[in-house]
Amino acid sequence: MDDELRSDLIEGRNAVNEAMRAGRAIDKLFVSRGSNDPALGRIISRAKDNGIAVVTVDRRKLDEMSVTGSHQGVIAVAAVTQYASIDDIFALAAERGEEPFVIVCDEISDVHNLGAIIRSAECAGAHGVIIPKRRSAGLTAVVDKTSAGAAEYLPVARVPNIPAALRELKERGLWVYGAAAEGSSEMWKTDLRGPVCLVIGSEGDGMSRLVRECCDVLVSIPMRGRVSSLNASAAAAVLIYEVLRQRTGA
Repeated sequence: MDDELRSDLIEGRNAVNEAMRAGRAIDKLFVSRGSNDPALGRIISRAKDNGIAVVTVDRRKLDEMSVTGSHQGVIAVAAVTQYASIDDIFALAAERGEEPFVIVCDEISDVHNLGAIIRSAECAGAHGVIIPKRRSAGLTAVVDKTSAGAAEYLPVARVPNIPAALRELKERGLWVYGAAAEGSSEMWKTDLRGPVCLVIGSEGDGMSRLVRECCDVLVSIPMRGRVSSLNASAAAAVLIYEVLRQRTGA
């Protein structure tokens, strides 16, 4: 990986400590396996208290990740921009005088897919993207680069629980449409106007059971070839632009 794509890494105990103390948005903390150092233990404890995912890896993995060569057994992967809130997403819709259009990513782990989804969402005029805190890519430098800078303009909220976030969106008047290959409602025949939340499942397994149960409608993309599915970011782009087409009456 090029150094320019690793500007989201914070290396060393003091640097990581200060980043957490300053409230920097950190997606994940990588720590050396087998270390009994009390200082490292305090960093791990603080990270867990702040809801940061902690991953234990071999020291060789940290050596491979490190840009500085002096990671001291800990590397944090920080967000390149601050996360928004669900309220921020609704505020943007209100500012534009539009009905909310939100994309929820259920455990999209590939940074390039997440970046591409954010790019499509911003280009199509969506008001925000919601991702989970765990088992998901975050706003890393690679995601920012893949989004072509869209992550700087579109609110991205990170929540501890996607089903709870979907229930909140429904309470606030949004209809939740889940993308599913076996969905009974083809996108051409589905009314996607009004306040809309579009859910995109993970690359391998699609939506989790609890997320699927929160959806009002399962929407499918018509397939005419021999391959039975699109990848997550391609499926998202197709559905996002179908929402835009219907909203604009094109």
